[in-house]
Amino acid sequence: MREAAETSPVLTDISDGVGTITLNRPDRRNAFSHEMLQGLAATTAQMESDPAVGAIVLTGAGGAFCAGGDVQGFHESGGEGGGAAVVDEASVDAQRRVQEETVGRLYRCAKPVLASIPGAVAGAGIGLALAADLRIGSTRTVFATAFGGVGLAGDFGVTWLLHQLVGPALARELLFLNPRVRGEQCAELGLVNWIVTEDELEPKTRELATRLAAGPSHALGAMKQNLLRAPAEDLAASMHAEVPLHKATGLTSDHVDAVRAFVDKKTPTFPVGWHATEDLGPLRSPSALD
Repeated sequence: MREAAETSPVLTDISDGVGTITLNRPDRRNAFSHEMLQGLAATTAQMESDPAVGAIVLTGAGGAFCAGGDVQGFHESGGEGGGAAVVDEASVDAQRRVQEETVGRLYRCAKPVLASIPGAVAGAGIGLALAADLRIGSTRTVFATAFGGVGLAGDFGVTWLLHQLVGPALARELLFLNPRVRGEQCAELGLVNWIVTEDELEPKTRELATRLAAGPSHALGAMKQNLLRAPAEDLAASMHAEVPLHKATGLTSDHVDAVRAFVDKKTPTFPVGWHATEDLGPLRSPSALD
């Protein structure tokens, strides 16, 4: 499936078990708009529930990933606060909802999410990138927290996600000093899993995504649940919670067929798409973003 209107702020495609979501405001380096955030929320929810989708790719059009908040739009409206003298509580509630429906949903999605980052990712756009399970960038990829440069504290989960991914000291450095982290340095700091050349980004993304979509969906779903709980649990609690999911995956045809393939010295194959079972329990786990 591909979004018919190429001018839509969010483009979609589903093929070979991979659902691709493309942020599409290239003239603004894919900076947020109300329509983009609403489209991203709706599309992510749809792909999470679609059994034809085994893995999700999030990327950006026009050579950038996402610039986060639209600074030009801020300027035109009198700033983030629209020129008001006090914080509008209704706008606080509205942004909390949209953050939960975008970054929160991507982070807790039952299916593997891969962020393909062709170029710049800044500000709140980092929240979208870090909410993914895996990230691949190119030699043109640049991370910049950017909030301090426009006098803002940060939103869309960037503080928590950076703290979890790179640790407190580096998170402070990236937020306070706003360095431009480029190419291979993104991988060295742990912001991405892989850096490839610009020409390799699309085929490598496709290779990884189709591999995830053709993986053992029951096991991947259970692994995701375990990983989501881990930041809030100690080792004993984590081990305790792992056992029922581990035993449940042991009842699936994925497991039985893979064991048979192992004994027969063959490569296991799994159905493409998503085939999670209710035996694994709820697909959603409490998020530290809540």
